[in-house]
Amino acid sequence: MRSRSRAGREIFEILVREHADMLLAYLRSSVDDPGAVDDLFQEAMIVAWKRLDDYDRTRPFGPWLRGIARVLVMAHYRRVGRSPEWFSDGVLDAIDARYVRLAERPGDSFRDRIEALAECIDMLSDRLRAVIEMAYGRGMTLRAIAQATNEQEAAIRKRAQRARTQLADCLALQGDGS
Repeated sequence: MRSRSRAGREIFEILVREHADMLLAYLRSSVDDPGAVDDLFQEAMIVAWKRLDDYDRTRPFGPWLRGIARVLVMAHYRRVGRSPEWFSDGVLDAIDARYVRLAERPGDSFRDRIEALAECIDMLSDRLRAVIEMAYGRGMTLRAIAQATNEQEAAIRKRAQRARTQLADCLALQGDGS
């Protein structure tokens, strides 16, 4: 690999800082192991740095970076020999499409949108917020949440659905829904 100029390194660092939150969110929505997410994030950064000359500067950086992460996620699941029931190319396409739509919206940065989501989460009732925090914050399955709370899985599933609906409505009112 040829030596990169100081300006090239600085541009790469700016692009990475601008897209790090998005990439972490993408990886967290694709992989349920926090340790693996951290490893995949680091690996994506290394691959992006090494392949920076392949990046088409006429196109957005975020989708290129997610493309690298997608390949790494698929390799991760092949390496560990198992993947979640929901995991498929179609699901990864849908996740990526959501990030594309977010990036197309004018105005706020990805970080601003995450802060808006956090505000909406804070507005949920304690019961709904607890399910969201356990499912998405701790990466627990709905079955595990039901066991931890000593409730029926169907009740937890319905509560998660209500919470997601309320979050979508809240974000839509803020102009961030997609």
